[in-house]
Order: sequence, then structure tokens, then C-alpha cells
Amino acid sequence: MLSMWLLLQVVHIANAQTTVSGHSERPNIVFILADDLGYGDVSIYNENAAWQTTHIDRLANEGMRFTDAHTSSAVCTPTRYSILTGRYNWRSSLKKGVLSGYSKALIEPGRTTVAAMLQQQEYHTAFVGKWHLGWDWQFSGAATDTDNLSSNPTVDFSKSVQNGPKEKGFEYSYGFSGSLDMPPYVYVENGRATCIPKDTTVSVDDKGFWRKGVTGGDFIHAAALPHLTEKALSYIDEHAQNSRPFFLYFALPAPHTPILPTTEFLGKSNANFFGDFVLQVDDVVGQVLEALEKNGIRENTMVIFTSDNGCSPKANFKELAAVGHHPSGIYRGHKADIYEGGHRVPFIVSWPGHVSKASVTDETICTTDFLATAAAVSGFYIPDDIGEDSYNILPILLNESYRQPLREATVHHSINGDFAIRKGNWKLIMCPGSGGWSFPRTAQELDGLLPIQLYNLTDDPAEEKNIADKFPKRVQELKALLTKYVIDGRSTPGVAQKNNGPDTWVGLEWMDK
Repeated sequence: MLSMWLLLQVVHIANAQTTVSGHSERPNIVFILADDLGYGDVSIYNENAAWQTTHIDRLANEGMRFTDAHTSSAVCTPTRYSILTGRYNWRSSLKKGVLSGYSKALIEPGRTTVAAMLQQQEYHTAFVGKWHLGWDWQFSGAATDTDNLSSNPTVDFSKSVQNGPKEKGFEYSYGFSGSLDMPPYVYVENGRATCIPKDTTVSVDDKGFWRKGVTGGDFIHAAALPHLTEKALSYIDEHAQNSRPFFLYFALPAPHTPILPTTEFLGKSNANFFGDFVLQVDDVVGQVLEALEKNGIRENTMVIFTSDNGCSPKANFKELAAVGHHPSGIYRGHKADIYEGGHRVPFIVSWPGHVSKASVTDETICTTDFLATAAAVSGFYIPDDIGEDSYNILPILLNESYRQPLREATVHHSINGDFAIRKGNWKLIMCPGSGGWSFPRTAQELDGLLPIQLYNLTDDPAEEKNIADKFPKRVQELKALLTKYVIDGRSTPGVAQKNNGPDTWVGLEWMDK
């Protein structure tokens, strides 16, 4: 008789390796990642939205909409790490915060990414947009404090970067290193700068903010989104009729700061600049769908749309509230927070003829699940040291039977490095406040609060009533499971793996060592 552990192994492997049966062609995959787009910023997720995201809504009506999807982190860099590796971001060397535009590569040498995996499965792979995972510039002289978001070390831009998209599995790449508000402002194509920067620019406007730094002659902040869109559309046109399927990771720089909608979108939302910028993002989605249709490949392309975390306060919540718009919908918090508004995001998958139209699921998923899903689509077998926190959501998409719930539990992470774990309706937060930028966060605001928080999201989706003191057994159960996930180096069944980085982690002071 199989032991429980072995039984779980068999079930997990069977689930993880479910592939697209009965289909001779593997689909192209287009993964569109918005930047700082809140759950409630997409109108199909928010009946009270101040604007209509027509194209994103159309994508949902042509496929499946997930209402309980989460990023692994409430901020940029760590979420992107997890999307590409299928591994929780806090297992990397980055335990809190984000990288700068000059930071060294975060993805470990030898770590298999979804791009490298799909490349092995004969996909052509491409990255366009915002990388924000670090790569190794060729510095001229000593470079210190390169993780500081405002640092400006001297770089020899005539030399190619190392440990960038190419080394992580992308055959073609075009984009920039950090966020659109952090230097250097230089486009890099296939590892080389497209222009040697000479000028130093800075913007101090709150919404159009970007930090002082060197800027390439071909780099115009306000034109970044349309410019990158042109590159993505050109890639689709070029590879549409090739015998190899393709994977395009299109990481938008918007609606993150600088909030710079182009002229044709100014005033279109009847809200503020942020609303206008969201509608420009929506238009980009429409252009991608149009390109797939024009090339006759829409039917055999899986399109995934999501965001890297919740909406940023730079959107100006006061202005938006004045027109009845709330970027997090009914949920508490925003970007950087451990609360739902920090990491619950829109997540839509469309694949005509395979994913039922206008379907909706409340199954809890995480953006780490992309790797296992892409593996299933392409027929790749996942060994124990790849995608340690990734579950295959293909059975949900294809309306096939699967073990429910798909995920035993899901771990959340804030900008400060604070943890939470969600299992079923229960969410345990291992800190007394937001773990990020919203109230409560200061020492004065946190004074007198319980050191941990427990919420039943069915009864209290807005996380208003901390009931940790009323359910001590539930607290201990979830704490023990979270501890196990950390120690095991994985949350999926399989052989234990090692985490990266220091033994003493930020955010784990609560854990019984």
C-alpha cells in the first residue's frame, strides 16, 4: 500500500504533467504583464470602475477569468522572478524590496526559467519590455551601492551585458533593465545597448516622476509604451508563419510611473492621468490581439494577461475616489502590502477552441503557476529542482478533472519581506500591519496591535476583523504549514530543495528554528 507521501507524489506528478491531449499543435504563448495595474482597474473585475477596459474585457469574454489569482509578491522584481522560475521569490537572495537598474542578475546560474524550458521544447522565445531582474553591466571602475534605486555608477555601454534575458532562455530580447523611473534609461537589444547614452535627465513631477540618470538618445519616456508595443507586434509578424511555435513575454512598463499617457488618451478615462494610462494599456492588449488575428494565428495562441502587483499610490487614490473608482476593488491595501490589494490581480487566459468563452473560476492560483502550465502545454517533464512552487492550471483551463483545491496553500510576500499564507478561506499574516506602504505601518500605528493577523476571507474579504486571538489552533496549523514550505524549499510535493541567500532571513523572526 502506498504511503501518503508517495501517493501525493503520484497525484502531483500526474497533475503537473497533464498535457494538451488531442491537439497536434502546441500553441504559441503570449504572456502580457502589466505593471502596477490593480485588481479593480480592469472593468470586468469592477462593476464600479470609472472606465471601460474594452480589450481586456474582450479577452476575458473569449477565455477564462480568474477571480482569486495572486502574484508571489506585492512588488515588481520578486514577482517577475517567480513568473519566470516557478519559484517563490523569497527563496532567492532577494528577501525584501526590489532591484535597481544597475543591480546584478537575480536569477541564479543554472536555474531553469520558463523561457529556457520552452526553448528546449523547440519554441522560439522572446522578451520585450521591462526586465527588472538585474543583469550584469560592464562597470568602468568600482561600482558600489548598485542596488540603490538612485545610484548612478559608470558603465561602459559599448560592452554587452551578461546574465540577461539571453542567458535566461530568450533568443530575442529588447527592453530596459529596471523600471521606467530608474536609471539607466537605455534600450538593450540582444545584450547590447542600442545607443550609447550621453545626457542625464530627471523629472520631478509627481506623476511623471523618474529619477536622475543617463539617457540614450533613442529613449523617450513618454514614447516607451508605444515603442515597445511596436517591437512586440513586429516580433509576432515575423514569427507568425514559422514552423516553430513562439513564446513572447511582453512586460509592459505601464501604468507604473512615470504616468505618461500619450496625447490620444489624455482625458479619455474622465478620471485622471492614471486612468488614461490604464486605457492606453488596454489599447496595447487590443493591438496584440489584432496582430494575432491579422496573421491568422489567434486560434492557436494562448494569451495570458495579468499584473505584477496591485496599484501604486502614485495613481492618486483621492482623485480616483472622487469619481467612484477604487483600484483594489473591495480589497484592502495596494502595491507593496501583504493585504489582498497588494497581490490579488486580474488574471485572464484566452485560447480559442480550448478554453471556454466567458468562463470564470474562483480557484486560487499564483503567478508561479505559469511555469508548470507552460510545461504541460509543451510536454515538458518537470524534475524536482525546477518550478518548486508551480502548479499546472491547464486542467482548470480545459475544464478537466483535477485535485481540488489545486493548491494546498499559497504564500504571499510584501515589500518589507513579511509573509502570509492562504489556505482555503483562511489567511494568516505574520506581521501586525500592512507589511508595506498602507496603514498601519509606523511604530506608532502598530503599537498595541496583535503581532499576527488572521482573517476569514469569505466572511471578511476586506480584512477588517483580525480574529487571530479567537482561533489559536488555526493559527498554529497555518504557521506550521508555512514553516514547512520554507524549510522544504518547495510547496509542491517532491524532494526537498535548498533556498538561496542568507540563513537569517528578513520576515522570518516568527519561525521556530
